[in-house]
Amino acid sequence: MPHFPHRLNAMSAEPSSTECAAAASDSVRVFLKKRKAQPFFGRHPWVFAGAIDRIETEGQGTDGILPGTPAELWSHEGRFIAHGLVNPHSNIRMRLYSWEQARPIGTDLFRDRIRYAVELRRGLFDLRSDSTGCRLIFSESDQLSGLTVDLYSGFLLVQFTSLALYEHRQPILESLTAELSPRGIWLRTEKGMREAERLEAVDGLIAGEEPPRPLFIEEHGVQYGVDVQQGQKTGSYLDQRDNRLAAARYTSGHRVLDAFCFSGGFGITAVKLGGAVSVLGLDSSESALTLASANAELNSVADRCEFRRGDVHEVLAELAEQGRVFDTVILDPPRMARTRGGLPRAIKGYLRLNTAALRVLRPGGMLVTCSCSGLLPMTDFQEVVGEVSRSTGRTIQVLEKRTQPADHPVAVTCPESEYLKMLICRVD
Repeated sequence: MPHFPHRLNAMSAEPSSTECAAAASDSVRVFLKKRKAQPFFGRHPWVFAGAIDRIETEGQGTDGILPGTPAELWSHEGRFIAHGLVNPHSNIRMRLYSWEQARPIGTDLFRDRIRYAVELRRGLFDLRSDSTGCRLIFSESDQLSGLTVDLYSGFLLVQFTSLALYEHRQPILESLTAELSPRGIWLRTEKGMREAERLEAVDGLIAGEEPPRPLFIEEHGVQYGVDVQQGQKTGSYLDQRDNRLAAARYTSGHRVLDAFCFSGGFGITAVKLGGAVSVLGLDSSESALTLASANAELNSVADRCEFRRGDVHEVLAELAEQGRVFDTVILDPPRMARTRGGLPRAIKGYLRLNTAALRVLRPGGMLVTCSCSGLLPMTDFQEVVGEVSRSTGRTIQVLEKRTQPADHPVAVTCPESEYLKMLICRVD
């Protein structure tokens, strides 16, 4: 194991308030309202504030409960359900991690969860390779709700979306280090977590070497430069790895429009592996397009790739007015629905976007349309495309339905973990 500088070691110099609380986790019990226990007996990990009847403590009072305090979840009738961590500031008031009463939350649990998650990825990738990029820990799907860890060329990108779990970061980081001996660990924070969780973490180096900008990974023979320090998400959209290859199979001889192209993954793969004759990539981020151009050069396809900055909706309208048509249009927009209340607006957004795409797609062309909104199931997303077909009068055939790859597994007890949807369609 490499020696990490004092910055990581200093984190364990004295116990945190939540570590002290862990010694008396049975002193905090969260009781559910009547008829609210079924999802949690079924191992769904999120306990929303509205499902909780009361919190009982031994003498400390509920006002003194700190984020990250271990607690037991009990049914209204007095049956133990699970061990979890409490965040009094979050709408997800408690996240669950162990359904065995004799297995409380602690270092051993974190170590075993991390080891089990990494074991899966070792069977899928060469984790020692300098060209590997993959997801090592996928939050709820790996029984570590609120933690995402990606591997890029020997560096770990760690992202917490739970303040409660962040308060236990020391044993988590130590377990990651022991299991993987990374070159360095970099912390990334997701937009909106300060408001949702009161999580105030600063992006930056936690341990080891600072990752270079860019570093390089390879997917199916395509090379990518990745900016893990400031790029979107944790630096790359690893979840579209296999979908990029699948879409490319339909693009031989095609003129491709790659909307929301980010670092050029879909378009570059279509040219290099699929035989597309040209790609126009659209994105609103100048830094993303700079990286996309560099990736096109890296893969020796720059002469067939053009990248343009602008609002995708505005550019699609402009292209339609000019009479431009493409043989394949790829849509991979950002997540449109973060809450159930936002679903109606998201559905309208997908309808508008896919309708606009058909205006620049030739008859018999290919529409590759994606959604990463976990609250929108595949059946509803396909119905959106069906409504686009009805409203435009164009017949749409779905050739493939695809989702996320194996390093982004789906927890069957948490349907929200199946978030990525892609339809490969033929349009008359």
